[in-house]
Amino acid sequence: MRVLLVCTGNICRSPLAEALLKRTLAQRGLEGVAVESAGTGAWDGAPASEGAYLVGLERGLDLSGHRARLLTREIVEQAGLILTMARHHRARVDELGGEGRVFVLGEYAGREGEDAEVSDPFGGDLEVYRDTVAELEALIDATVERLVKEGQRGDRR
Repeated sequence: MRVLLVCTGNICRSPLAEALLKRTLAQRGLEGVAVESAGTGAWDGAPASEGAYLVGLERGLDLSGHRARLLTREIVEQAGLILTMARHHRARVDELGGEGRVFVLGEYAGREGEDAEVSDPFGGDLEVYRDTVAELEALIDATVERLVKEGQRGDRR
């Protein structure tokens, strides 16, 4: 299965979520899941934001090699499960052909309403980024639990 995480610039939330999901899958010994990220308004090739990079290091995540990718129809077509940080990202994924395979990350992890969206830390101080990465950790843990529970069934792209 190929999981795609989507935010706006692909320099804060989705790279952190990608790194957390890869680590959690590895820790759980779950194989056969490829994890990528992209952004609805990304500037191709941009590095992770400084705040994301620094809080990533605090959590043992290395985002130094991350480069932003603009979300395209081709990227959407390759993904079996697409998890977005906010509802407007989900709408863009739907426009690119991802309908039926796209969820807001928080909703997929069992949250409802405004709590389902992950706020954008871009431009905030390190505390804002720390809050975001802590929220992402909880959501990713719940996401992996759901993947395990569902036996990773479904589209195995």
